[in-house]
Amino acid sequence: MTDMTSITTGTLIAAEQVKGTAVYNKSGEKLGTVAATMIDKVSGRAIYAVMSFGGFLGIGERQHPLPWATLKFDSERNGYVVDVDKAKLENAPTYETGSDFEWTPDYGRKVDDYYATPSFWRRESASS
Repeated sequence: MTDMTSITTGTLIAAEQVKGTAVYNKSGEKLGTVAATMIDKVSGRAIYAVMSFGGFLGIGERQHPLPWATLKFDSERNGYVVDVDKAKLENAPTYETGSDFEWTPDYGRKVDDYYATPSFWRRESASS
């Protein structure tokens, strides 16, 4: 039986393979790696990639949620590219690795507003 998590075909990739993928800015500078993919339970759509950024040997590392719409896969780099420089990233909504962070719709809207992307949370609240 084939292990489905190891299959990458065309534009499909197993979520397990996204973790650890490098994230670059448009200048080719590595910003971090994907630590997690946040998926909407109802639609099955990827909403955020949580990128680890900063710190040294895991100390002081920050988690940066990036709206999935901001990532573009670059097959030459075998990683994702975002139109964000380090200065903008350093001021972005984050949380510290290992903290008692709780994701709320307000936090999601803050992330979406910061990156000027349509908010998943506004659509959800409008349909309630």
